[in-house]
Amino acid sequence: MVPVVVFLFILVTQVSASRVCPKCGKMKVPYPLRTDENCGDPRYKIYCNNGVLEFMSASGFYYKILSINRRANKLVISPPLIKENACYSSDLGLGGLRLDENLPFNISTRNTVMLFNCSNNILLSPLNCSSSSFCRQFEDVGEGYGCKGTLCCHFLKDASMNSYRIRIRLGGCTAYTSVVDKQPNDPIKLWNFGIELQWF
Repeated sequence: MVPVVVFLFILVTQVSASRVCPKCGKMKVPYPLRTDENCGDPRYKIYCNNGVLEFMSASGFYYKILSINRRANKLVISPPLIKENACYSSDLGLGGLRLDENLPFNISTRNTVMLFNCSNNILLSPLNCSSSSFCRQFEDVGEGYGCKGTLCCHFLKDASMNSYRIRIRLGGCTAYTSVVDKQPNDPIKLWNFGIELQWF
């Protein structure tokens, strides 16, 4: 009986190992994430482009993957660049980040999102657009490029909000960034810039 159990354990381990994708650059690609046809689960497609691991949005925009936490089923992607001397995120033309709702990814509730260059209509929302908003700290260290002095706000991406999109548009807010698991009194040097996605 023991040899049969050992054999089955080895067989399962080998099958499971053969489904794990090879590293992309220096980053491991844990199962079920998939970078090619010979590994992973097809629903969990990510991309290895010239040694850089990337996540593709529903709009076809690629975001660099900064880290993967297999135990928590989470990965962190880089926020889009904010163009120098213009307060526009590089995915503005696509309306910001939008995930495919048919795939097993969503935006986690641990993201603090900061919106910049917003129209006055945003003041009717429940977002924090005050002078103490985290977006002002971001501007003060020169990270905002052309966003300094614009109407900006922040919010925690909680479960009551759309977990498949961070929206920006002309006539609304034109730029954004995000910090994962931000604590209220963290100095900006401790901010973990990124957008955390989770899979199920």
